[in-house]
Amino acid sequence: MNKKKMKFAVGSGVIVLTIIYLVFTGVSKTSTYFLSISELLERGSAIHGTGIRVKGNVVEGSIKRDKIKLLADFEITDESEKSIAVHYKGVVPDLFKEGIDVIVEGHITADGVFQATTLLTSCPSKYDEAEEHPTASS
Repeated sequence: MNKKKMKFAVGSGVIVLTIIYLVFTGVSKTSTYFLSISELLERGSAIHGTGIRVKGNVVEGSIKRDKIKLLADFEITDESEKSIAVHYKGVVPDLFKEGIDVIVEGHITADGVFQATTLLTSCPSKYDEAEEHPTASS
């Protein structure tokens, strides 16, 4: 191999390795665990500070909001009837209310409160509405 081909091969190798490194570190930093509330509680302190995504239903009567500071504190529960407290700072989605399914993304703190950085609401399905109000057949 002459010098020109050797430089090209080394340069190409460095570029490929850099791309692989960037993809690997990007995926590992942005990946989050998707856990149920039961799984989250079972892991205990081992999961503190780790990025987590949790789905649950907003507990009736648990919402406390400060619209000026953009704070929302509430509880979510799942089918196991276990619940966790959630603290969220940011703009709350319009559909957010008691009894609705939400997905929160963030981390659990040492005192057991889920510090959410993202709050998503599930859109109600038009089929759910149709089941609640069946049409009369003629």
